[in-house]
Amino acid sequence: MPGTEFRADDWSDYRMVYNDPHRTLEPLTTEIAVVDAALEALVAARILPDSRYDRSRFLAHRQAVADQFEIPWTAITPRMQRLLYAINAITRPRTMIAAGVFCGNTFISNAGAAVGPGASYQADYLVGVEIKHEEAERAERNVRRLDPTGVARVVAADAVEVVRHWPGPIDLLYLDADGTPETGKGIYLTILEACYDKLAGGALVLAHNSINCAPRLSAYLDFVRDDTHMRASMNMMLDGEGLEVSAR
Repeated sequence: MPGTEFRADDWSDYRMVYNDPHRTLEPLTTEIAVVDAALEALVAARILPDSRYDRSRFLAHRQAVADQFEIPWTAITPRMQRLLYAINAITRPRTMIAAGVFCGNTFISNAGAAVGPGASYQADYLVGVEIKHEEAERAERNVRRLDPTGVARVVAADAVEVVRHWPGPIDLLYLDADGTPETGKGIYLTILEACYDKLAGGALVLAHNSINCAPRLSAYLDFVRDDTHMRASMNMMLDGEGLEVSAR
């Protein structure tokens, strides 16, 4: 598989203020244009079927998160929040599992396409996994404020074990977990391998930190960029963190 990437012109300068999760970093029209271009690149790579999502529903989702979530800090930029939401709104995964969700902000960026005021489809299982119990409890409290139905939920567990024992197919896997100090983000490959055979046809795997943690992710990136494992993969360089989007 040839190396593919999408680069925003200012990706290396566009960075999150970690302790100010709702700060506006650029005009909304610029944010939309950058994410639209990224989505079109994913369509051209045949990773997404189209680039259409409801922008007004996304803004309703963003406002609800700003109003109701406790977020001590986040590396998820407004561009990345929009991209994650849009990918889920476009592909409509029935089952989405997010590994490493901290306070739940990254999880709801994915799940918010199916629950809360940004919902545009119905899902069956939206599961966030956080290994630290106190963070999982906070994330679950946050999610409950936005989704009273319980379709989206956060559990305190080891993501490797959750996906290994998941009983059915997985349509979208989001990776943002940390392993030991020695492995760090290298745990992504362990999680993916634990559920690789459960990825449904056309399933997506989204890996955050594809830029700033690339050295730790080298084995993972080699795996998903090998067309014997994934049919397509693209590094989305919207900001200094990055997102690798891979299609089964």
